[in-house]
Amino acid sequence: MPMSSTPLVLVSGSGRSGTSSLAGTLKRLGLHVPQPEVEASETNPRGFYEPQWVIDFHKRHLKELALFNIDSRPAAVQLVADYLASGETTAELREWLSGQLDADQVVVKDPHAFWFARAWEEASKDLGADLRWLTALRHPAEVVGSRDIAYLSSQSDELRLTKETSNVAGWVHAALLTEQAGRASRRAFVKYVDLLADWRAALAPVQEQLALSFDTDLASTDHHPVDDFVEPSMRKSQLGWDDVATPDWLKDMAEEVWQLLGVLTTSPHDEATLARLDEVHADYTARYADAVALTFDHTKAESTLAAREARDTQRSTLQQVRRDLEQARRAGSTPLAQTVGGREAAAILRRAVVRRITRR
Repeated sequence: MPMSSTPLVLVSGSGRSGTSSLAGTLKRLGLHVPQPEVEASETNPRGFYEPQWVIDFHKRHLKELALFNIDSRPAAVQLVADYLASGETTAELREWLSGQLDADQVVVKDPHAFWFARAWEEASKDLGADLRWLTALRHPAEVVGSRDIAYLSSQSDELRLTKETSNVAGWVHAALLTEQAGRASRRAFVKYVDLLADWRAALAPVQEQLALSFDTDLASTDHHPVDDFVEPSMRKSQLGWDDVATPDWLKDMAEEVWQLLGVLTTSPHDEATLARLDEVHADYTARYADAVALTFDHTKAESTLAAREARDTQRSTLQQVRRDLEQARRAGSTPLAQTVGGREAAAILRRAVVRRITRR
């Protein structure tokens, strides 16, 4: 198998944390983004700078596992580990990656990447690529509130509390997992607000920590294409904890994680900070278990009612189908009515009903 010493920068972090801005900046500084890229959209007109293959790869496997990008469940970690155990997912990634390492430096951005850190590490090692993690940091209140606050502002306090609590918990979990993913590698962290305020100053420590080569001297003030790409006005959401409806203990935990990750921008492997992050992670896992236990009856009742609704929908639809088929037989109006028996028709339409319920 061909070997490569190509630096491979994996940009990760919670969605809406500035990962696109960070990857786009690195591309303008000379790093290569594997093609084709995800096209820009109305929600992100400046571009995503994500390899389409990587996005499809991560999303497909997350869907198979029924996981979300910032899934708050601690058990999700073991689900992914078990899923990767066969080696098939890693082999798929390795095959694609083997054709992407001809450039001097490669940057791959995808907020889903931390879930598959093991696959990236193994595939990179097999190919001799030098994997380096770069994490974009943005305050959790801004991440959670950038879109949800506007949508939920007219909703009930109960709905806001549920949705935003879930999102903050997801941010905490994703932040902790992303940090853990890069501990064994070269890595760097950069705050989104710092990148927009002064990208040269923000990326100077990143360049040193990741041992990257840029096409410009960051000490120079000469105009560079990045100057036309990033600017403070891109930070459209400037929210705080007063704008987010979630329990105080979770706000405090998210704020502490944010502050601890901030320390890693200057010292990516600070031992005291890593030890405290591990303590917070253990606390999060314990509190999540308490929450699951507290809501056991609620979850069980919701599951029972959902199953009952699905059965009722199926039964009602099949009964209507049988009536329609019987009416068609009597009228002799269709070839289907004359050749398909009730049991066969019911089986065909049962599958259709299941698909309908699944889509719901």
